[in-house]
Amino acid sequence: MVRYVCAFQDGGRDLAGLLGGKGANLAEMTRLGLPVPPGFTVTTEACRAFLATGAEPDGMAEEVSRHLSALETATGRLLGQPDDPLLVSVRSGARFSMPGMMETVLDIGLDDDSVLGLAKASGNERFAWDSYRRLVQMFGSTVLGVDPALFDEALTLLKEARGARDDVHLDACDLARLVETYKRIVHEESGRDFPQSPAEQLRLAVLAVFRSWNAGRARLYRRREHIPDDLGTAVTVQRMVFGNLGPDSGSGVAFTRDPATGQPGLYGDYLPNAQGEDVVAGIRDTVPLAELARLDPHSYRRLRDHAQTLERHYRDLCDIEFTIERGTLWMLQTRVGKRTAEAAFAIAAELVGEGLITADEGLNRVHGEQLGRLMFPRFDTGKAGPAIAHGVPASPGAAAGAAVFDSAEAVRRAGSGERVVLVREETTPDDLPGMVAAQAVLTSRGGKTSHAAVVARGMGRVCVCGAQDIAVNVGARCFTARDGTVVEEGTLLSVDGSTGAVYAGAAPLVASATMRYLESGEQTGSVVAAVARALEHADSVRRLEVRANADTPEDAARARRFGAQGVGLCRTEHMFLGERRKLVEEMILARTDAGRDEALAALLPLQRQDFTGILRAMDGLPVTIRLLDPPLHEFLPDRTELAVRVAAAEATGRQVDAHDVELLDAVNRMHEDNPMLGLRGVRLGLVVPGLVTMQVRAVAEAVAERVRAGGSPRAEIMVPLVGAVEELRPAREEVARVLAEVGEETGVSVHCPVGTMIELPRAALTAGRIAEEAEFFSFGTNDLTQTTWGFSRDDVEAAFFPAYLDRGILAASPFETLDLEGVGRLVRIAVEEGRAVRPELQTGVCGEHGGDPESIRFFHTVGLDYVSCSPFRVPVARLEAGRATLGRTDTSDSR
Repeated sequence: MVRYVCAFQDGGRDLAGLLGGKGANLAEMTRLGLPVPPGFTVTTEACRAFLATGAEPDGMAEEVSRHLSALETATGRLLGQPDDPLLVSVRSGARFSMPGMMETVLDIGLDDDSVLGLAKASGNERFAWDSYRRLVQMFGSTVLGVDPALFDEALTLLKEARGARDDVHLDACDLARLVETYKRIVHEESGRDFPQSPAEQLRLAVLAVFRSWNAGRARLYRRREHIPDDLGTAVTVQRMVFGNLGPDSGSGVAFTRDPATGQPGLYGDYLPNAQGEDVVAGIRDTVPLAELARLDPHSYRRLRDHAQTLERHYRDLCDIEFTIERGTLWMLQTRVGKRTAEAAFAIAAELVGEGLITADEGLNRVHGEQLGRLMFPRFDTGKAGPAIAHGVPASPGAAAGAAVFDSAEAVRRAGSGERVVLVREETTPDDLPGMVAAQAVLTSRGGKTSHAAVVARGMGRVCVCGAQDIAVNVGARCFTARDGTVVEEGTLLSVDGSTGAVYAGAAPLVASATMRYLESGEQTGSVVAAVARALEHADSVRRLEVRANADTPEDAARARRFGAQGVGLCRTEHMFLGERRKLVEEMILARTDAGRDEALAALLPLQRQDFTGILRAMDGLPVTIRLLDPPLHEFLPDRTELAVRVAAAEATGRQVDAHDVELLDAVNRMHEDNPMLGLRGVRLGLVVPGLVTMQVRAVAEAVAERVRAGGSPRAEIMVPLVGAVEELRPAREEVARVLAEVGEETGVSVHCPVGTMIELPRAALTAGRIAEEAEFFSFGTNDLTQTTWGFSRDDVEAAFFPAYLDRGILAASPFETLDLEGVGRLVRIAVEEGRAVRPELQTGVCGEHGGDPESIRFFHTVGLDYVSCSPFRVPVARLEAGRATLGRTDTSDSR
């Protein structure tokens, strides 16, 4: 039987898929005996049923009514009773944390009669009317679709009329008047009155939270965080406790460790005489939790004790929401907290050191994307000049861009390739598109627990909050710093999320401490030490080797310093660029065999020199050298440019350059409508005499030279773009002939394994035949993705990928994360069929996916021997290969 409602005492954190993260954790805290206001959860099953049909599922209303009656019995109050009524909150709670992306309605149960009873029972008339105006405002905007700006405008006008700095300074009469104004706005904008039936308020609020699962900002957040669209949200219904009852009440957010740095201790914000939404919204400046220790020592001690209990129980950083009602502490929510990259590594290392988690668990608490962030450069604060503002360093990193003052402008400018910094007084969930588009977020209000801080940390976006040095004027599209500096829209800003400093212009950058460690082994600071321990443990458990794509000795040497175990792809075409392009031109333009041989002979020592340097840098480790892959016309001048040059000379009667004419003739002769599927790869070697011979000879002679010098070269020769074994067989025979020839000439036995790139669907589907000749496979997943999908990467990513991603046709670009259903299946087939013929067949991947964390897990599962990626992705690949071995279990909460 499908269960649509579950009481807190009947659940637990193991039911997060059914109860959502919030409901599951409230149930867990209830089981731990923490002071949780009683309530129940409407499950994700109910949400999915509602979203599928547009109607409440049969039986849900009866279950809600039964659990509401139990809640009324437990509290001794009835929903909507005229004296001392039960009020409840209705909050969203998806399986994975989506902060602020869905809806919340507080104070449900108030109407024109019960507000008077609440005022009498609480002895605080102002509190009752404040709660009622909040309900009308939240219900109007969330449930009835009224523009929230209309309520904000009415509140602003009232504060101006009363000379009140903020809403705390409005009295009960002011708030009662505001309720009437709000109800009038609801009627005029929605065409219906604010419902006076508490039961109807509850029913409509629950359905509104369900609908908010498909709100634009929620869908955008899920795409950004790779959260499936079919999970649905649960809804928690919970007895209200009130932080807005006076100076002995308040609400706050606490972390068991600093989410920005990972330092142990209770961190967070507290706002006296406020409900919880006020804290994250940043509408008033909070005070640090340390101030709560002075204001209410008893509640602070209880909070600290409960926080320690939760951290020990969850064995991780916990994010806690709490309310104090007239000196009584209530725990409203906990979850595994989002944290910065720095904090992720520091916390994992600390918890391992404290014995709360194992080294394997510590490795699973960090991921490659976080390590990548730690490798980004930082601002050189010594050369950046004076800061124009300082704020709370909420999410570290260094980012620069043009200041923009609303989400739409951030999206527009970023869409045209401009880097931007989103500047707001405080952000709201509606600012999510702009936060995604921006390089950094800067707000003048809020702290480490504000909406901007929480969302930015989750996305890895640089963020400085609560920069009180600046006065933001969104209407004028500028802000004014305390020293009088006016920063208008479009002005370049540099935002340092590690220190909280904001600089005018582009501040100079320096290598991060993590990058210095990877380059030189220099360990400075606890975060770098934590990174080092994580990488060491990953190396000790991973099965996949990690190699690098490197085309120069310098790249190879850097990759080795970063921990690469060889070169998985050395692209020889990159060695034909620059000054050497002229020699390639001569080879292409040669009219005779002798002329072509002369050009190839000139290229031979240059190639040999390159190979020798790379083999020296990777001495003792494999170096896979790919024979020339791209079409030859890529080494010639642009066809249109040549044609214009020749035509212009003819039209003006000038002497036409004979070389230009010769080049144009060659370009026209070699022109292909679709060159990426034309004369390239293995086809070049079979059609252009001497090309394979020259390249293989250069490799063989480099190997012999290194052997004579006492080295241990391990060169491998890879034939690209093979679609049939009949293509590979003659190429391999030519390689064997040249290797034997060089061996005889040098007296050094030169053995280089010969393999192929699997980058065509036909190659994958005939891998068993190809393995008869190939000693290794390297999957070129860039081309394999193009040819499987029929996508031209150079065109589709700008042409229609944004629309495909926006509509959910693609969850991610298949060029960034491997398409497991299509391209991944081809990889699996090729590995299985290749090893059925040649059990010792070595397999690897050298496309972009070799450095993608999600793809690496698949490559481990499918049984590849190695991944190869750019040198700067090698540490990321090492970490993810280790996590793949452990069967990593990411959670959205801790990202």
